[in-house]
Amino acid sequence: MVLTAMERVRAAEDAVEQLRAELGRAGVVLPSLRIDPLTCGGHVLFPLVDLGRCNMDMALRLVAVLAGTYSAEGAPPVGDTPSPSTAERSTAERPAAEPS
Repeated sequence: MVLTAMERVRAAEDAVEQLRAELGRAGVVLPSLRIDPLTCGGHVLFPLVDLGRCNMDMALRLVAVLAGTYSAEGAPPVGDTPSPSTAERSTAERPAAEPS
């Protein structure tokens, strides 16, 4: 069965909404998640899903979700400052300033 262009777009919209819902349950919000409008009318079998841009906190949450090490329960609200352990780690990873 061959899908019409409108059916392909609807299927992609449904996929985007399912992805948004599941990511939301995991505490990950991709604010630019959408269907790529440039692929809706072309010869592409299905429109592409544009995951869009997100800040570093969301990128790291997504990594943790995919790695199976993140749980939305007890997660800080989106945009909160990193925990002291994270801040300490990034300070420890930075090279020391050279004396003048």
